Amino acid sequence: MIKLGVLGSGRGSNFQAIYKNILNGTLKAEVVVVISNKESKMLKIAEEYGLISVFLDPKGFTSKEEYDAELVNILKKHGVDLVVLAGYMKILTPVFINAFPAKILNIHPSLLPSFKGLHPQQQALDAGVKFSGCTVHFVTIELDSGPIIIQEVVPVLPNDNEDTLAERILYKEHVLYTEAIKIVARGTLPIAPAQEGEGT
Repeated sequence: MIKLGVLGSGRGSNFQAIYKNILNGTLKAEVVVVISNKESKMLKIAEEYGLISVFLDPKGFTSKEEYDAELVNILKKHGVDLVVLAGYMKILTPVFINAFPAKILNIHPSLLPSFKGLHPQQQALDAGVKFSGCTVHFVTIELDSGPIIIQEVVPVLPNDNEDTLAERILYKEHVLYTEAIKIVARGTLPIAPAQEGEGT
């Protein structure tokens, strides 16, 4: 059974959706540790489920690299097979990414490669596109540019604003992330994931 380490910074809705699918048998996986860079709602949810939860405060470290090295230590100590980013609002350094080549997943609320970075829903609205969506991809050095695992399309409605589009995309995210983890766990990817150092 694949062992997941979850990193997040906020409300933890994607994490909760994944864990509910584990509990109901939809996803054959185990969450072995949940880590946040903030005293987040996600950690409270993890504690309610009786999971190991860690608040790793960035203020206690002299550099981003030192912080990421400690993240790596914690994840490896718990035997993590796959790192799942669920609303993790920090840019990972090469120290972290190279420690888990082709083993870090992220979900992004756009149809990558379109609308990378912050506020992708507003970017989609500003561009006037008729469809947006969400993407689960492998994390590489370059932001939001790793190999795509799976995507889901969401229509952009005429009266949408950033919040309404984000909410509709989030509903799809909660389904899509579990499907992506299944694909990775089965080893049935139609593409070869990026190896260490790619994306630089």
